[in-house]
Amino acid sequence: MPKRPLSFYCLAAFFGLFLLFLYGPLITIFILSLQGPDGALTFPVRSFGFYWLGQVFQEQRVGNFVEPFQRSLLLGLAVMGLAILVSVPAAIAFRDRFRGSRVIFYLTIASLIVPSVLVSLGIGVMFQVLGWETNWFSSGLGAHLTWTVPFAFLIMIGVFNRFNPAYEEAARDLGASDFSAFYEIVLPLIAPSLVGLGILVFTLSYDEFTRTSLVSGQDNTLPLEIFGMTTNVTSPALYALGTLTTVFSFVMIGAAFGGYQFFAKRQRE
Repeated sequence: MPKRPLSFYCLAAFFGLFLLFLYGPLITIFILSLQGPDGALTFPVRSFGFYWLGQVFQEQRVGNFVEPFQRSLLLGLAVMGLAILVSVPAAIAFRDRFRGSRVIFYLTIASLIVPSVLVSLGIGVMFQVLGWETNWFSSGLGAHLTWTVPFAFLIMIGVFNRFNPAYEEAARDLGASDFSAFYEIVLPLIAPSLVGLGILVFTLSYDEFTRTSLVSGQDNTLPLEIFGMTTNVTSPALYALGTLTTVFSFVMIGAAFGGYQFFAKRQRE
């Protein structure tokens, strides 16, 4: 077996430190969440159990986790559906050059350049001037769309740049309408990409904090609730919430992977 150079061990050590830095906090939170009723916020662990995992679903000393989670889940699903509905036809339109396409393109992605807090502030001021009440399902939804739609739009442009238009042309030659060609030919081919796009957009919305901070109204989403409770919760319930949300994220990834495999298999058939 040839002797490996010193650079190999240096890179391996660096990669190991990177993994420790990346997953160390998650492992710490996971361990501290598995404590009994006498659990503390720091090591050493006094006793092991699932007490605090159950306490997540109970009313906390200040606030709660269940309702903010429901808001974030519903908001993420709404943002995911709207971002896909907007980005797919927009990307189809940009397959052909048209007057003003360059201006519209840069205006669409400009929201990714503007600081998030300024976008949130601007939406809040606009709602105040119009006399509308800010809320997580109105102004919050708009704030999240300014963040997710540009990402979805750019991804779908990349998807359609790799798409062979000959399939659509063949369908039209056989008498299919534009809608039939899209539904029967285009949609099944891009379905795996839509699954990945959906999970990305949902994640961006589910984790968003800054753009929601000034426009959520009186009801917090989960990131805002967690931030507010970090200075008030003095129990491992916060760690338990971190464990459960991590498990939820892995479930979403597994569901997306299963959906991708399903549509990819149908595409091959």
